[in-house]
Amino acid sequence: MRVSLAGLALSCGFSLLMVGSALAQQACPNRGELDEAYCDANNDLVADVPAKTRDPSTLVFAYSPVEDPAVYENAFKPFTEYLGQCTGKRVVYYPVQSNSAEIEAMRSGRLHVAGFSTGPVGFAVNMAGAVPFAAKGTEKGVEGYHLIAVVKKDSPFQKLSDLKGKRVAHTSPSSNSGNLAPIALFPAEGLTPGKDYKVLWSGGHDKSVLGVNSGDYDVALVASDVYERMVARGTVKGDDFRIIYKSAKFPTSGFAYAHDLKPELAAKLVKCFYDFRFPPQMQKDFEGDDRFAPITYKEDWAVVREVAEKSGTPYNKAAYEKEAAREAAKEAAKAAKKKN
Repeated sequence: MRVSLAGLALSCGFSLLMVGSALAQQACPNRGELDEAYCDANNDLVADVPAKTRDPSTLVFAYSPVEDPAVYENAFKPFTEYLGQCTGKRVVYYPVQSNSAEIEAMRSGRLHVAGFSTGPVGFAVNMAGAVPFAAKGTEKGVEGYHLIAVVKKDSPFQKLSDLKGKRVAHTSPSSNSGNLAPIALFPAEGLTPGKDYKVLWSGGHDKSVLGVNSGDYDVALVASDVYERMVARGTVKGDDFRIIYKSAKFPTSGFAYAHDLKPELAAKLVKCFYDFRFPPQMQKDFEGDDRFAPITYKEDWAVVREVAEKSGTPYNKAAYEKEAAREAAKEAAKAAKKKN
């Protein structure tokens, strides 16, 4: 039987690819939920330091897009200026427009250290090699937040079961308080998302609250810290609303560095975060938090991972790609509307 050189080359190439893949699998004794680009040999649930690391001259920093990015760029300015002095590097704030954009920026190497909102932390760890190490807090430790259900003060709703068939705003599929926690926790309260009401995506915690204020939604399911910031800044008036549900406490946004940073740089970043004390304005912006407290993804995010699993939205590649596609479509629709 005659075999063409092209066919032979293709066959050999495929065989080498399969061998390379098998060797890569053997080289990593444990990967867990991490993407195949990463390894977790020490079983701490985050990506190990790879053989090839980076020491960028400019550090790119971002914070979760839960509200207007410009608001947080100003709020974090004292810290980013300090971080530049502490590390001896130029620090640039990168305003992200969506959770998937922030995760992709770290995955692609364009983002070095960032604060991810609670829910997307899991995707950042598994899909982008993020290594969480800090959260905002006080001398008592990490401060958390609650999932709250916010309605207009003069509305007739008194409990969650009153919202069957009503206009209920969720923020985004990957959000812990804005979607995953309600799916996991509300059925016990007599309300099942997607069954007792159609989920309406607002695109953000602030947008949900503003939607209730304008009458677009009957209730906003949001993180208590975001709502409290909006009230403190005068974006909305607290007296105009009522809270009809409040969950147990969840960890707040997690700060993480890219797994492939040079270990010495990563250690320096961690120390800079822990040594920093928020000036008065930052304390005001973050409801009294005055420092970054130590955390680990394995321990501090256990309850969040549990909620994700129970809600049927595990932090895997399929769920991430679905969320990224949804956010991309939404951004495209927004751009088209703006153009027209």
